[in-house]
Amino acid sequence: MSSSSSPALLKETVLSVHHWNDTLFSFTTTRNSGLRFQSGQFVMIGLEIQGRPLLRAYSIVSPHYEEHLEFYSIKVQNGPLTSHLQHLQVGDTLLVGRKPTGTLIKDNLRPGRNLYLLSTGTGLAPFMSIVRDPDYYDAYEHIVLVHGVRYVSELGYHDDIKETLPMHEYLGEAVQQKLRYFPTATREPFVQQGRITDLLESGNIERELGLPAIDPLHDRVMVCGNPGVLADLVEILHRRGFDEGSMQKQGSYVIERAFVEK
Repeated sequence: MSSSSSPALLKETVLSVHHWNDTLFSFTTTRNSGLRFQSGQFVMIGLEIQGRPLLRAYSIVSPHYEEHLEFYSIKVQNGPLTSHLQHLQVGDTLLVGRKPTGTLIKDNLRPGRNLYLLSTGTGLAPFMSIVRDPDYYDAYEHIVLVHGVRYVSELGYHDDIKETLPMHEYLGEAVQQKLRYFPTATREPFVQQGRITDLLESGNIERELGLPAIDPLHDRVMVCGNPGVLADLVEILHRRGFDEGSMQKQGSYVIERAFVEK
């Protein structure tokens, strides 16, 4: 029996593949009806390479109620997994772990006023699930989605967030009233420019969006993305009096450490 028949892994079929640019792509697969997850969680996914499963942790982009699964990935030419993943075709088989987990969930935060989702690169993935979850719109006055990239072509899902989501049959009204999207680029001209760390330090994000200054008493923060930027953001948050939440105790911010410690 090959190891991929292991009960820990589901076999899903690739339904679509979308290449955003030379370095980023996303794909959807079928979803086993027994797989339950919360918006913001990640799961192990991978391929059978030379008869053995090769797996990595990937945040789930799709909201928890969708009938398919969606993932967002970088392309690393000689990456053990992504060098293969980027060549996925419709009809291919993807291995998906049965146990979603992760700290980027609402239960790990104390209730608050505004929720800031700070992401760089593919760190946007779990937040795409969250901004399509009605529970979050019920829980917060505003959801502020900040996405930092180097080049404008790396702003995956930009049009979905700006154009499709506000027209969503069920969520559209809540999105129009509560979602504030703040994309920013560092290496070429764009409406907003600068590193997330600088924008947070300067208070630019809140000013541009007409929101009160970010405050640990009232506001909650989730952080996902580049490990270097994460470390800097956490330092800024700590300096401002934010405390980290976890499965054990609620806090005023959470970060996804699973991708940091690899």
